[in-house]
Amino acid sequence: MRRSASDPFLLFEHVNVCRGETKVLHDISLSIHRGEHIAILGPNGCGKSTLIKAMTCECYPLVQPDTVVRIFDRARWDLTELRRRLGVVSAELPGKPTQRTSGIDAVISGFFSSSTLWPNLVVTDEMRERAREVLEQVDAVNLAEKNVGEMSAGQQRRIMIGRALVANSGDDGSDRMLLLDEPSNALDLSAQRELRTTMRHLAQQGTGIILITHHIEDILPEIDRVVMMKEGRIFADGSKRDLLTASQLSSLFNTTVTLNERDGFFHAW
Repeated sequence: MRRSASDPFLLFEHVNVCRGETKVLHDISLSIHRGEHIAILGPNGCGKSTLIKAMTCECYPLVQPDTVVRIFDRARWDLTELRRRLGVVSAELPGKPTQRTSGIDAVISGFFSSSTLWPNLVVTDEMRERAREVLEQVDAVNLAEKNVGEMSAGQQRRIMIGRALVANSGDDGSDRMLLLDEPSNALDLSAQRELRTTMRHLAQQGTGIILITHHIEDILPEIDRVVMMKEGRIFADGSKRDLLTASQLSSLFNTTVTLNERDGFFHAW
């Protein structure tokens, strides 16, 4: 069944999450639709990482009568199956098994949610064809036979985006969701530019983008909604034009912020 972009990817109502004895997320209510382009913005320590883990079912909320958690309209998931539906790209460098893998095999490993193509995994011709399509989509065809460990950080990030996307081959762009966790960390200026170009291309093709960041410059022109987090709570949720102001950002980061815009990107200092 073809899904509408208005269908929810995520529905949280009154979600509270503890890490150890400490409550990290407080009464989070958040709805994100398939195909939506959204930035979750906040300072270090505001709860963004825990929110990601709640979205990917790595952390579970406190059981309370009014709590609702639904992902792709389901309350329960097998984690391996969820990872195939929700592509996650973090700022962490790939582990050693992935680094010894070629670019195309690293992308194919996304079908299995594995760190490399272990001998027991069966790769079909259809998987290889889909991986080639994804490499073209993220402008990484020239990296297909190169070992991931020999790539620059920016090239590795493109391969990891391809890996996150490969298992979802549906024709409906609104059914593809990509969660990017601080994607520009550890990248130099050239690699940041390449990454943002790749992200814009995917957004324009219909891939849903959930960008978690504390860098204003990462927020793409295609992103039109911003959720601000502070001290484990949603501080503000609204349009980019309404929330990316010097006044709002100064309150969010507890410092005086100056802001300007160029070519659809915002820059703060």
